Amino acid sequence: MNKKKNILITGASGMIGKALRKYLSEAGYRTYSLLRNRLDGPFYYDHKKGSVYLDPKIPLDGVINLAGANISDKRWNENRKQEIISSRELLTKALSEALASLKDKPSVLMSGSAIGYYGPTGSNHATEESPAGSDFLAEVATRWEQATLPAREAGIRTLNMRLGIVLSVTGGVLKNFLLPMRLAVVGPIGTGHQKISWISIHDVLRLVELGLVDEDLHGPVNFVSNHALSSKDFSIALSKASGRLSLPSLPAPVARLMFGEMAEAALLSSADVRSSRFKDATFELQHPELEPALKHLLETNT
Repeated sequence: MNKKKNILITGASGMIGKALRKYLSEAGYRTYSLLRNRLDGPFYYDHKKGSVYLDPKIPLDGVINLAGANISDKRWNENRKQEIISSRELLTKALSEALASLKDKPSVLMSGSAIGYYGPTGSNHATEESPAGSDFLAEVATRWEQATLPAREAGIRTLNMRLGIVLSVTGGVLKNFLLPMRLAVVGPIGTGHQKISWISIHDVLRLVELGLVDEDLHGPVNFVSNHALSSKDFSIALSKASGRLSLPSLPAPVARLMFGEMAEAALLSSADVRSSRFKDATFELQHPELEPALKHLLETNT
């Protein structure tokens, strides 16, 4: 038993954060949220000062950093792109500096990132050893990870969670692909050949818990199922798992018209990403195959 270890979560109100708080609390951890809208409580972020306050009377065993503006809830322009970067980079840097200054430092910082780090993979695939890409999402992920430097330099074990598409019916891509009133599911986008690297919310939670306790796990880790599927196959699997019809494909020009630059970066480019770290950590995915994963998520409403 973990003797009620204290875990701080940033972005605790998001899809992953909410599920993580519940999961860790049920596992016997004591969880805290980093407040952002008011300057009180034991842990908060002062956006104007660019600093994070951490109550020294509550020793932290681990920190999970998930905060950042949603990349898909608004059309991209220069201001929005800057907000996407700064909401991650500035808070993560302030958090890392605050953790580094603590007398009693946490044993681990698990900080968010994304498989966008690698840029479009084309017909190849990427692993943790692959270099960074050169597009906007690669810049976001690179700067997000670099912002953890103060924690790393202070000797805190730091793990960069390069998240793939996280599947949960409570939010994110999967919720958006399921049309209301059980009518249908969204069909393939563009040619339908581009790869989607995904992971179920249940495996994300299990990987986070592993990261909290496995002292050999550090640096970048790809949170993916290792079974990327084409957009077309994803739509077919979702149709079968949900018992709904799949809509015709959404042509690439229409996607670009609807979503602008985000369509090219997040919807039409291929992202075949795999992890070479699971073997090192002797971790087995609960949901390595898409259709069974979707059925489980839909049946349990998670």
